[in-house]
Amino acid sequence: MKKVLIVDDEIRMLDLIEVYLQPHGYECIKISQSRDGLDIIKQKEINIVILDLMMPEMSGFELCQKIRSFSSVPIIMLTARDQQEDLIKGFKLGADDYITKPFDELELVARMEALLRRTQPQSIVESNGLMWNEDTFELSYNNQVIKLTPKEFKMIGYLIKNPGKVYERDKLIDLIWGYATDVEGRTVDSHIRNIRDKIRKVGFPVDAHLVTVWGIGYKWVN
Repeated sequence: MKKVLIVDDEIRMLDLIEVYLQPHGYECIKISQSRDGLDIIKQKEINIVILDLMMPEMSGFELCQKIRSFSSVPIIMLTARDQQEDLIKGFKLGADDYITKPFDELELVARMEALLRRTQPQSIVESNGLMWNEDTFELSYNNQVIKLTPKEFKMIGYLIKNPGKVYERDKLIDLIWGYATDVEGRTVDSHIRNIRDKIRKVGFPVDAHLVTVWGIGYKWVN
C-alpha cells in the first residue's frame, strides 16, 4: 500500500483528503504541524507528499525546501491561491506539481498517479510482503519464489501494479493474449484460480487481496 504524507494545518482538510484517497489504496499519514513532517519522512518510507502552502510556524515553501535537502520524494503543493509567482517559487524549491483548493477528488488522484508513474519504477512492486519483480521474472513472498507461468506472471502483474482497479475478463484477455484471440472468460478464471492456489501455498493471504468482482472481473486490494 502506498503511503502518502498529508501536511495541512486544517484538520477538516486532512480528513477530507484521507476520505478521498483511502478507496484508491493509499495509507494516509496526517500531520498538522510542518516540523513533524520532516521527522515522518526521515523515519518512514513515504511514497508521496501532499503539502499545504500556507501554514503557521513553517510555510509549505520552507518545508518543501527542507525535505529536498535530504529526500527526492514526490511533492504536490496544495494551495488556496493560483498566483503564478507562488507556483514558480514552489517549483524552484523542489515541488513536483500543485493543485488549487477547492479541488476535485479524481483530479487529485490522477495527478498523484501520474507523478508516481514518472518518479517510481514499476519493475519491482511490493504489496504486503509479496514481491513482483519484472526484471527477474519472479513473484516471491518471504524469500520463497512462487513458480508461475508467463501468462500468470503477467496477469498478476497488471493487478498488483494497479490496486483497486477492476479488470474485466475481456480486458485481461486483450492484455495477456491479444485482441485477435478466441480465448474465453473461463480461461481467465482458470488462471486466477491457479495464481491463488500457488500464492496461498507460501502462506500469503491471497484471498484478502486478489478479489473477484462478481459478474465483471478481478481486482487487487492492498
